[in-house]
Amino acid sequence: MLLKYFYDEKLAQASYMVGCQATGEALVVDPSRDIQAYLDTAKKENLTITKVAETHIHADFVSGARELATQTGATAMLSGEGGEDWSYQFLDTINHELVYDGSKFKVGNVTIEVMHTPGHTPESISFVLYDRDQDAPMGIFTGDFVFVGDVGRPDLLEKAAGLENTSEIGGREMFKSLERFKALPDYMQVWPGHGAGSACGKALGAIPSSTVGYEKITNWALAYEDEDAFVKDLVSEQPEPPKYFAVMKKVNKEGPALLSELGEPTHKSWSAEELGEQLRNDLQLIDTRPAAQFAEEHIPGTINIPNNKSFANWAGWLVDYNKPVYLITEQDQIEDLTKALRSIGADSVAGFMTPAELTELKVEGMDMESYKVTTPEEIAESIEAGDVHLLDVRNQNEWDAGHIPQAQHIMLGYLQERIDEVPTDKPVVLQCQSGGRSAMATSILQANGIKDVINMQGGFGAWSKRQLPQTS
Repeated sequence: MLLKYFYDEKLAQASYMVGCQATGEALVVDPSRDIQAYLDTAKKENLTITKVAETHIHADFVSGARELATQTGATAMLSGEGGEDWSYQFLDTINHELVYDGSKFKVGNVTIEVMHTPGHTPESISFVLYDRDQDAPMGIFTGDFVFVGDVGRPDLLEKAAGLENTSEIGGREMFKSLERFKALPDYMQVWPGHGAGSACGKALGAIPSSTVGYEKITNWALAYEDEDAFVKDLVSEQPEPPKYFAVMKKVNKEGPALLSELGEPTHKSWSAEELGEQLRNDLQLIDTRPAAQFAEEHIPGTINIPNNKSFANWAGWLVDYNKPVYLITEQDQIEDLTKALRSIGADSVAGFMTPAELTELKVEGMDMESYKVTTPEEIAESIEAGDVHLLDVRNQNEWDAGHIPQAQHIMLGYLQERIDEVPTDKPVVLQCQSGGRSAMATSILQANGIKDVINMQGGFGAWSKRQLPQTS
């Protein structure tokens, strides 16, 4: 048997290939939208992908199940649990089989048994793997049910998808599902759908796999005997779910577009006059350069989302899905950035321009702008005196753990919709934990006409190290 692990760092998302080398068949579990790695691995290992399986309707990335089933002709093994509201709506476009609690299917000599594990979502299932004709299970693909050190949050349907009163219901379902999990043999391996950095839980570990026994000893969520206490603690202090999660639920339920149906972004050679006119007409232009370069000089009206491993996450918060996306990036980066955006359902990546063209536009007469960067030592006196307005854009749990007394709190992901709450009668200093998120926030304020802005380099972390005033 072959077991192959795939991991997307930008989404903290794991997928798996199970292959039977005796028969040449393979299964892919929870594929990402970019399926090339699975096709390449199958070819290298002389395997044919005959099945693709999903643990649930994902909220945090665009599923590759339809893409992979279409390209390979594989049968999609999809959950039939959860009721009509949680049924897939694109089944007539692919080969498929609905599976339920206790269902079994084969991948060559490997047997997969389905275990209904609701809690994170009503339709959530896990896949128990048996190698050859063994009676003892080898491991379980848990999706967003059990992670290393954590379990799937039940509040996404309520917070991200707007389904009221589902958090407590999901929490109680999770408690019952975990009772079944704890009854599994301790030796079984656990292969989760996410690692550290995912917003699908609050304490995910960075280790790629675990065992049932180890999770029973170390996972905080498996220590509860009291259901009410478990539900209360499960839904508390969860991170803010990115706004794009609601989009993903809909996309993955209805069926994402095939990548072959999407056009490729084109290089745009705008003149200064043409670009100025486009920006006045609400062009969505994302500058992906490092924050330091953006701070030094940038096109007014652009938003800065640096091209790093957090790009997809923050793009999901900040990009307007209803408008085409244009990027400022190097030409050799446009393919990866397009994949990152389409992995979160921002399919309309229309075009790009390169950083070198900013110089040409400036020569043509296009006005550029910049913003100031300061340190806690340099700005502390002005903050205490009230000469500037301090805006903290960290997450709620970070704010609750401690903050600068004079600060206003608006989490970065909500800043665009709450822009009217930001005072403009004095300079605005933006601050996060280290300076990265506040740099993006600074660009958002400038793009929305609030020009007198300053980014605090080092953020609250640097402020704390210097033992400057803060709440405890």
